Amino acid sequence: MLEIKNIHKRFGNTEVLKGVDLNVEKGDVVVILGPSGSGKTTLLRSINFLERADQGSMVFGDKKYSFQKASKKEILEVRKKTAFVFQNYNLFQNKTALENVTEGLVIGRNIPKKKAYEKAVEILTKVGLSDRYDFYPSQLSGGQQQRVGIARAIAVEPEVILFDEPTSALDPELIGEVLQVMKQLAKEGTTMIVVTHEITFAQEVASKVIFMDEGRIIECGTADQVIKHPKEERTKQFLRRITNDMEYAI
Repeated sequence: MLEIKNIHKRFGNTEVLKGVDLNVEKGDVVVILGPSGSGKTTLLRSINFLERADQGSMVFGDKKYSFQKASKKEILEVRKKTAFVFQNYNLFQNKTALENVTEGLVIGRNIPKKKAYEKAVEILTKVGLSDRYDFYPSQLSGGQQQRVGIARAIAVEPEVILFDEPTSALDPELIGEVLQVMKQLAKEGTTMIVVTHEITFAQEVASKVIFMDEGRIIECGTADQVIKHPKEERTKQFLRRITNDMEYAI
């Protein structure tokens, strides 16, 4: 479904991605783990051209795209196949929850307003916000705002949803409500690439776990292989640092 080959990205003198390859099949939940600065978010943003990578290619469905040379038309094609859930919600502050969801449908997908409204109501209800349609972001908790962000992503019916640390800006007691929505999407077969530090979430829903460090994929496999039985010492060091209650095979 989605195949990335040899992606490189440099910011000034710093090479952030150093030849990363990634394969995603339909229905996969790919979780990307790694320390800050490892290139996780840059990889995610490069997939839908929020960042322009310097080298590499991507096969998406039956079409191949050059990260360096993709045209505006090709970038639009990719963005219509993907949706992005941001770390800090990225909602329109002057629009209600309902308007935040309908905006992309009406403006981006040319869906009639009445149909967009009906779809937004359905999806906001699905993510547990049936009583918050007319609330502005400032009137919503962080968890509720992120669920609006997820509803906005679901609404455009993308082939892949990209999640950039969707719970990292939330208070601990609000994380569960967002993860629950994501778990339900996984059960429904939604294809997702998720940058996160939520190890339990990865163990429960990931079909593939990737550990990145210094711009490279260090380890890749099932959740059991990478989280419970990592082979690489760098992976073990990272997991020991962020967890205190798991035992790893040495």
